[in-house]
Amino acid sequence: MAKKIVLAYSGGLDTSVAVRWLRDKGYSVICFLADVGQGQDFGLARKRAKAAGAVKFMVGDLKSEFVEDFIWPSLKVNAVYESKYLLATALSRPLIAKKLVEVAHKEGASYVAHGCTGKGNDQVRFEVSIGALDSGIKVIAPVREWDIPTREAEIRYAKLHKIPIDVTKKKVYSIDRNLWGISIESGKLEDPWFEPKEDTYQITREIKKSPNKPCYLKIYFKNGIPVKINGKTLSGIALIDKLNKIGGLYSVGRSDLIEDRLIGIKSREIYEAPGASILLEAHKALESLVLDRETLYFKEIVALRYSRLVYDGLWYTPLKKAIDKFVDYTQRNVIGTVNLKLFKGNISVVGRKSPKSLYKKELATYGKGDKFDQSLAKGFIELWGLPYKK
Repeated sequence: MAKKIVLAYSGGLDTSVAVRWLRDKGYSVICFLADVGQGQDFGLARKRAKAAGAVKFMVGDLKSEFVEDFIWPSLKVNAVYESKYLLATALSRPLIAKKLVEVAHKEGASYVAHGCTGKGNDQVRFEVSIGALDSGIKVIAPVREWDIPTREAEIRYAKLHKIPIDVTKKKVYSIDRNLWGISIESGKLEDPWFEPKEDTYQITREIKKSPNKPCYLKIYFKNGIPVKINGKTLSGIALIDKLNKIGGLYSVGRSDLIEDRLIGIKSREIYEAPGASILLEAHKALESLVLDRETLYFKEIVALRYSRLVYDGLWYTPLKKAIDKFVDYTQRNVIGTVNLKLFKGNISVVGRKSPKSLYKKELATYGKGDKFDQSLAKGFIELWGLPYKK
């Protein structure tokens, strides 16, 4: 009797070949495709999976859970890896791993598989997450094991086994897309000196083709979560989707990063995250208005550590859970509206207001209504500088 295995299926070449390879190794392959907002043709993916030999094909609509349980916690922390990567792909992996385990339990499968290579970060994210959720499940990584050394060899394998893969167009880049952003790598981008051409980018317009008038957005947050744009309440999915479209039109959210991968090598990555970039700037601006200095300072330290936890595949760990509790406490007063201006690739915060604001005009002003007792400054300076006097 064939051993049941649940494969994290993307519909691309690697995982389609993996279906047949696993079948030939004696596995009964159940393909699970996670919908995290990549805008994919699931009908085509189903056709490929079945042609490759899958006994079952499943699509999981994970967009809402992705936003509520993964994206919003990351935003509340202000998580950014190495100053530029807003962790779109990294955030989706623990969610997909969770669903793989759930499907394996439901289907009575003792194995799960993924299509990651031995060079990337995703293999770690999947396998560490799966192990944290159910250490009894065995993980198979076909790309690390099979004797199919190149993409060309994979294409020949697919043709030999009549797997309907589109090979009429040369695959220039490796692209991973979800609701929170897009990761682009490989091809000519592997040369750090190469300037990305406009065909690299998927959802952001070339700056010179963006509108010649700025766009203003008023984003309202409640407890650190964005809930309105220009006064209109939107679901998390609709809000991010709207900001991706507007931000893409105004050319915001592009980044070019020489990134330190978990396994110890550097890679060149291009990212597009217009909606995420807009929300990050707005959230940070509101926090600067409502949080005290020491909390803001400590949150910056926490954000760096949290970003590494997400990037390194350590979502299901005690430290990550503890940080979430701390951050949720800090977000109680992150309530209010931020006014942003988008123009020619730039995001500018031009206004912010909150009923929980710690800004007091009567203390900050140099004009009429000043209530700050400047005579206190002399004594403060004496005490502050006392340890450093000769």
